[in-house]
Amino acid sequence: MKYGIVIFPSKPIQDEINAYRKRYDTHYALIPPHLTLKEAFEADDETIHELVTELKLIANKTESFTISTDKVSTFAPVTNTIYLKVNQEQQLTDLADTMQKGKFPENQTYSFVPHITIAQNLSEDEHSDVYGSLRMKDIQLEDTVDRFHLLYQLDNGVWTVYESFVFGKEFV
Repeated sequence: MKYGIVIFPSKPIQDEINAYRKRYDTHYALIPPHLTLKEAFEADDETIHELVTELKLIANKTESFTISTDKVSTFAPVTNTIYLKVNQEQQLTDLADTMQKGKFPENQTYSFVPHITIAQNLSEDEHSDVYGSLRMKDIQLEDTVDRFHLLYQLDNGVWTVYESFVFGKEFV
């Protein structure tokens, strides 16, 4: 089964981001706005149970932190993806780095660039028009992060929460 690890922003932030995503993001119906900590990976039941234990330990050692965005950017020319750039916070970078080693599968394709996708799979002309329009907007968002989520992908492509991990919580 395919899994991934993400941070979901709060509902008000998701609503604001979805105002753009519903027009420009082909994955709008498949997953809510999110910040990817660990890109999609394959795992069997035994491996995922080990990873859940590891994720609980990581969450327990992690304190809440704030994320913020202040500009629109793009991954062009590699892909025609447009995103909200999430400012680099050391805690966020450390969290993402932790999920690339140890018991976690080594599957990192690109360097960690904290972002929330707002448009993807656009043609060259669409990308140029949408990016030109969105980068003129002042989209400043701030949110407190107090948990991350292990997701799995259903047969229809939709991602759903397998388990959520709240920061600083003890577990048995």
